[in-house]
Amino acid sequence: MSLLFLSVTASAVMAQDDKITLSGSIQSDILLPEEDNKIKTDKYKDDVLTNTFVDLNLNSRYVDAGARLEYLEHPLPGFEKDYAGWGVPYMYLKVKLKDVDVTVGNFYEQFGSGFILRTYEERSLGVDNSLLGGRIVAKPFKGVTMKALSGRQRRYWDLNKPWITGGDVELGLDEWIRPLQSTGTYITLGASYVMKHESSEYRPAPEKFYRLNLPENVEAYDFRVRLQKGGLNVLAEYARKSQDPSADNHYIYRKGSVAMLSASYSKKGVSMLLQAKRSDNMSFRSERSITGTSSFINHLPAFTMDHTYALAALYPYATKPDGEWAYQAELGYNFKKNTLLGGKYGTKVKANFSYIRALDKNYRAGYTEGSDKVSVLNGTDGYGSAFWKWGNERYYQDFNVQVEKKMSKSFKLNLMYMNQFYNKTAVEGKGGMIHSNIFIADGKYRFNNMFTLRGEAQYLTTADDERDWAFGLLELSVLPHFMITVSDMYNVGVTDIHYYQGYVTYTAGAHRLQIGYGRTRAGYNCSGGVCRFIPATKGFTVSYNYNF
Repeated sequence: MSLLFLSVTASAVMAQDDKITLSGSIQSDILLPEEDNKIKTDKYKDDVLTNTFVDLNLNSRYVDAGARLEYLEHPLPGFEKDYAGWGVPYMYLKVKLKDVDVTVGNFYEQFGSGFILRTYEERSLGVDNSLLGGRIVAKPFKGVTMKALSGRQRRYWDLNKPWITGGDVELGLDEWIRPLQSTGTYITLGASYVMKHESSEYRPAPEKFYRLNLPENVEAYDFRVRLQKGGLNVLAEYARKSQDPSADNHYIYRKGSVAMLSASYSKKGVSMLLQAKRSDNMSFRSERSITGTSSFINHLPAFTMDHTYALAALYPYATKPDGEWAYQAELGYNFKKNTLLGGKYGTKVKANFSYIRALDKNYRAGYTEGSDKVSVLNGTDGYGSAFWKWGNERYYQDFNVQVEKKMSKSFKLNLMYMNQFYNKTAVEGKGGMIHSNIFIADGKYRFNNMFTLRGEAQYLTTADDERDWAFGLLELSVLPHFMITVSDMYNVGVTDIHYYQGYVTYTAGAHRLQIGYGRTRAGYNCSGGVCRFIPATKGFTVSYNYNF
């Protein structure tokens, strides 16, 4: 079926335009697992585990087409059960006219910041919530972009039954108002609408003798305005969702909402960011009975810094879709060369602060926070919540300072300090509040045009959870093809376990091959506030990437 689709598509493309380009990619991650009782790995039935993807795209002036083959018959740890299988779950055909694009098949889309619609692929998290259906993108007038779509959402190897239908319009006022253009001021207004149509059949539990009267249509609206002038960028956005009883909110009939204000400013040597967001009951899935990381129609950004250092990312925050107040502030400053703090080569300093708090909720029907008798909420409006009032629980706090300093022509040093509060109970279900201090030094020395050595030394100290951690890394780059990396993450406080790893990476043109061996700690892999638990693993790894 897939080959027939591509053959017909290719014929259509060639009929439209002789100039055809083929692009795509191959990504294959392989693990030869070994059982290790010390780090509590799973017991494996297969000797080779792999997540493999092959993307092919045909592009021409008027028609684009593509498909993706996915092979996860024996998936990597953390991707079992529903992930297992193989096939071609993603295909599309796109016709491009002067002012209109029409797509049929699978597609990804985002309205505004994604508060009511964001479909995307993130392979490291096992997320692919594309829609299968149709989409039209039109630009009927100067400064106007309109979108309309309808489809069913992918969930692993199946499609969820409900239909998702929506539209979006953006108006660039600067295209119409000449004084805005002449002053370099850009104002964009946006509005979006999404509706989920789902059967109302549901009983709260087998032992219950009543049936909830659930809405067949759940509607969501989004309104936003963006101002850009010079280095200033301000975005205000508000979204609202109608009654949407689901497993996430214990089948209550409270409406959902999210409000955000984000402002950033940058000019040479200075950057600033201020953000605030309040979300309340904004879990929005294509099927109400599903939990976990799948089947979300929307996306709520975490408003926390995505850390790349191992110990800074040890306790990552996952957005609470049931509601939170979130704040983030960041200041970056470059001290100029030949000044007291800049020195000979200049100094870059960046400070970031994130703070996330629970909403103040007054529960109905005698329900109290932390009670396991959640069924008492079924069929009620759940709770009341004053807009500006915080709850008693702090979910997350992170203050970090980074200093980037070139010490000489050959040596560059990065330093980081981080103070973190992580509510493990709120994010993972148990574990209490973890307060940690993290110290990081990252140095890079360039010997010559061929050899560069980079090293990391990290230390996390805490009286909570598994106590202290230490991490070390050495990475030797041998241009133009090789990189050799060794690292060890060691739990000093409780388990006394080393999570050692070694990799050799070879790069040639569009090809990248990495071979490694080692242990991986069990924990959460996160991106943008979306997290997935990955179990502990040990063994040989092979990773191959090719883009063409």
